Amino acid sequence: MTTSFARRLAIKQALLAVAATSALVSFSASAADKVLRVSAIPDEAPTELQRKFKPLGEYLSKETGMKVVFTPVSDYAAVVESLATGKLDMAWLGGFTYVQAKIRTKGTANPIVQRAEDAVFTSRFITADPAIKTLEDLKGKTFAFGAPSSTSGSLMPRYFIQKAGINPEKDFKNVAYSGARCHRGLVAAGKADAGVLNTSVWDKLVEAKKVDPAKVRVFYTTPEYFDYNWTVRGDLDPAITKKLTDAFLKLDPANPEHKAIMDLQRASKFIASKPENYQGIEDAAKAAGLLK
Repeated sequence: MTTSFARRLAIKQALLAVAATSALVSFSASAADKVLRVSAIPDEAPTELQRKFKPLGEYLSKETGMKVVFTPVSDYAAVVESLATGKLDMAWLGGFTYVQAKIRTKGTANPIVQRAEDAVFTSRFITADPAIKTLEDLKGKTFAFGAPSSTSGSLMPRYFIQKAGINPEKDFKNVAYSGARCHRGLVAAGKADAGVLNTSVWDKLVEAKKVDPAKVRVFYTTPEYFDYNWTVRGDLDPAITKKLTDAFLKLDPANPEHKAIMDLQRASKFIASKPENYQGIEDAAKAAGLLK
């Protein structure tokens, strides 16, 4: 090998190395600049939602290599619209909100995972009135639902009330829609004869001693239905969607770091989700006249 040829080869190899390094740096910078925009339906106070999401967001950031930013929204409709217009990449939705997002996005919103508990979800009807023992006893009473778009606080309870032969608009003395968890306070304060909330929130309130079961009691629990899930916008990069799905499915309660995340999410484990899980909720919404 001549000296001049060896020199040219060395220069060529050096240039290739510089180009590869530049490409790697460029790729790393590009990945670091990517932001995953996340939100959730406001079924709890914004500060509580952010507190619960923070460790999960940090975990997802490590697993995806992206900066994860959580932004609370004002109402349920805002989450749906933000997913549809690409302002959000992923959101924690209730079953009915997912159905609304599916319709708004022409079927592209994609539920990727849900907690195992969300496959067997229930709502609990509560009262402080000793005369109320069944759904039929609600006739002529005042009743408090949660937010109108809430699956567990409005849609599914209404569906089961109607199956019991009761028309809320005709058979209740008054109907209130109170939003995130306030309906429990209305019942406890005697401003509503009865109300409804999801089982997970009820259990959490009892554990935290924020409600006295001796004064406010459960008198009816609904049959099981699918509820919450993590949904991504339909045009999110499939590679990112896979990373997110894999990250959720990897969460293991035997790992102390993972368990802390899962405890805040009130999850025993995460399982894969699919649109078909929510057909029953879509049917219930149509039966209740909430969807055309």
